[in-house]
Amino acid sequence: MTHEFKNIVYQAKLNQQNGLKNVLATVVHLEGSSYRKPGVRMLISENGTMVGAVSGGCVENDINTRAQSVFETNTSKVMTYDGRYRLGCEGILYILIEPFYISDVFLKAFQHILESRQEFQIQSYYQKKDDVIGAFGSCFLVDNNQSFTFSEAIHPKNNGLVVFSQTLKPSLKLLIIGGEHDAVKLCAMANLLGWEVDIITSIKDPKSLSDFPGAKSVTALTPEIADLHIDSETVVVLMTHNYVQDLKYLLKLEPFQLKYIGIIGSSKRRNQLESELLNYNPDIKEDFLNSIYSPAGLHIGAITPEEIALAIVSEILMVIRQTKPMSLRSITVKSVKK
Repeated sequence: MTHEFKNIVYQAKLNQQNGLKNVLATVVHLEGSSYRKPGVRMLISENGTMVGAVSGGCVENDINTRAQSVFETNTSKVMTYDGRYRLGCEGILYILIEPFYISDVFLKAFQHILESRQEFQIQSYYQKKDDVIGAFGSCFLVDNNQSFTFSEAIHPKNNGLVVFSQTLKPSLKLLIIGGEHDAVKLCAMANLLGWEVDIITSIKDPKSLSDFPGAKSVTALTPEIADLHIDSETVVVLMTHNYVQDLKYLLKLEPFQLKYIGIIGSSKRRNQLESELLNYNPDIKEDFLNSIYSPAGLHIGAITPEEIALAIVSEILMVIRQTKPMSLRSITVKSVKK
């Protein structure tokens, strides 16, 4: 959800430059089930426009209405929303609504965190009551013990307040190795999800950023000279459509502890690649082989490049979130009693 918070911060700063106040709404607690979970946020500007969402769309208008007093008094409040009778979600949301001002000092620190791909923490202090007003609010914390609040009126560490703490990791980075039409579609799909996308194309057929809308970088390289920037939040998809290039890149990727390496191609091709990997490096770790998913993607009947991209990002989410694919209608949730 880092990309959602990033969009909120940048829009809030733009609103301030246009002379508009901002209010931040955060789901800090949930009893039962809901469309989205605690930690989701939305920005409300003084002119009524909103960025982000805390539900499927039904709660937002109510939050907007109840946020008006925060604009007027500059004092935070907590509201509840009982979805059992309105949304059919069988849950009660507790939502913190607070003034949200982006200082230049905070913005600089936040941009540094994004660029250096650091994780950060947001702690939201509140009372677990409906329509209660107080010195509630959120603190933004980073590893070097820097902390920021978003309003001078907020004193979140008062005794007696409940704290909702959330650690946000860097946005998932997708490294796509390949520059054909299917890579363009995968880039677009990943960008829609807020992932950070880097592209490596063939040095014989270089491409530019304009060829991959939404990509952060596009570089033409060979496996031998590729300087791969990979961290714990990086996944890789090989789409070179070239067996030798895929093998060379796999050997290059072996030292990294990747959770997911997707490869376009048949299961027979995958078996050949694994066999050759073991020939080149008999000591290759089993964890590395287990991180290879080929043919890449979940079996959802995908045919078109767009559908194949959907199948691949779905498989990546399955691996990253450590879940098993199933129809949501097979999940049952107990209702919350008053």
